[in-house]
Amino acid sequence: MAREEMDHVDEMIAAWRAELPETATTELEIVKRLGRLKGRVEEVTQAVLGEYGLTYADFDVLATLRRAGVPYRLKPSLLASRTSLTTGGTSNILQRLTGAGLVEREPDPDDGRSSWVRLTPLGVRRAEELAVATTRAHRELFSGVPETAVRDLADLLRTMLLALGDHAGPSRRG
Repeated sequence: MAREEMDHVDEMIAAWRAELPETATTELEIVKRLGRLKGRVEEVTQAVLGEYGLTYADFDVLATLRRAGVPYRLKPSLLASRTSLTTGGTSNILQRLTGAGLVEREPDPDDGRSSWVRLTPLGVRRAEELAVATTRAHRELFSGVPETAVRDLADLLRTMLLALGDHAGPSRRG
C-alpha cells in the first residue's frame, strides 16, 4: 500500500528495517501506534480533568460508580477490580474523593466487616459533568478522522482484544 505521508511510527519502522529488519514488524507498528494514540487521548482527557483538580484515577472511580446506576454504590473490592486499580490505590483515591465531598462510605448492614462506597449528590453531578466534558474532548480530538475509520478502528480493536482473551464477564453494569 503506497502512502503519501509518513507518521512517526513509519519513520521508526524504516530505521529498524535498515538496522535490524527482523524487528520492523506489524506488531511493533501496532504497539507504537496504540501507544501514541493513548498518549494523545490521555493528554486531552487530563486537560479536562485538570480543570476540576482531578486525576484520571479519580475520574475512573467516579465514572465507575456512576455507571453502576442508582444508588451509585459498589463494594470497595468490586470498585477496585472494575477500575483496574490496586486496593491500596483505590483506598487513597477514596480518601481524597471523600475529602472533596464526592463519595462517602456506608456500612453494609448485612455484613459488619464490609462497607459500600457511594457517590454523594455532588459526586453524581461531577461524574456526569466529567463524562460529558471528556466525551466532548475525545470527539474534538477525533474530529479530523472520518467517522467510518473511527468505527472501523473500534471494531478492529475489539476483535484483537477478544482474540487476546479480553472477554467480558457475566453481564454487569459498570
